[in-house]
Amino acid sequence: MKTKHYSLKDILENINVESCPYHINFHCHTTYSDGSLTPIELISQATHYKLKHIAITDHHSIEAYKIAYQWLIHNSEHQDLPKLWTGIEISCLLKNCLVHILGLGFDINSQYLLPYIYGESTIGENLQAQTVINNIKKSGGLSILAHPARYRLDYSVLIEEAKKLEIDGIEVWYDYEMSSNWIPSNFICESLYE
Repeated sequence: MKTKHYSLKDILENINVESCPYHINFHCHTTYSDGSLTPIELISQATHYKLKHIAITDHHSIEAYKIAYQWLIHNSEHQDLPKLWTGIEISCLLKNCLVHILGLGFDINSQYLLPYIYGESTIGENLQAQTVINNIKKSGGLSILAHPARYRLDYSVLIEEAKKLEIDGIEVWYDYEMSSNWIPSNFICESLYE
C-alpha cells in the first residue's frame, strides 16, 4: 500500500463545507458501534466515492479500524484509496455535561487509550474530559469536541470550556437534522465556523 504523508492538523484546519462528506469524513460509525455498515462496507463505499481521508470513530471501539486497515492492505492495487486515520468517539463529562470527544490520528497500540476501547463508557477520573483529552494527546492524537450543538448546555459554553482544557478542535460540519442524505445544518454550522 502506498503511504502518503499528510499532517492531520493541516487537514483539519482546512476542512470547509465542501470537504464533507465526499472528500473527508472524520466521523463515521460501523456496526461495531451505532452505524449501519460493516467496516468493509464502509471502507469499500469510501473507496467507491473516492474519499481522500476517513476515520472510523466508533463509540469506545477501535475494532472496525483494524478490519478496514486490513482491507486497504489487501486492496492496495486500487488507485485512489482513502487515507484511513485512527479514530474513536469517547463519552465524557465536560462542565458536568455528557459530551463526546473524537480522538483522531493516535497510536492504536497506546496504553493511554486502553480504558476507552472496550465498548462502554468509563467511570471516575477516566470519564472526565480533561483526562480524555490528555490521554488522546499522550497517544499522539488530536482531540475534537464532537457535534457541540447536540448537548444540554449551550455550545458556546462547552466550546469555551473545551478550549480551557486545550482541546485541539471542534466538529463544525454536522447534520443536526439527521437528513436521509447528509447535509450540514447551515445556520448552526456557519455559527460554529466563525
